[in-house]
Amino acid sequence: MKRGATGMVSCTSCGTTAESPLGWTTDVTERGLQHLCDRCSRDNIRSIEGRLDPAYW
Repeated sequence: MKRGATGMVSCTSCGTTAESPLGWTTDVTERGLQHLCDRCSRDNIRSIEGRLDPAYW
């Protein structure tokens, strides 16, 4: 997991920061590694599931 200079990880969506992001979602996109906090992950679960490979289901 890529961390900033302070050792904190920030949410790509809302900007929340955490040192130990338990429950967060990590996504690799064409823009690079992105993190979503637990709240943003819950709010966007349908779009996250929609990007899963059909073989996963």
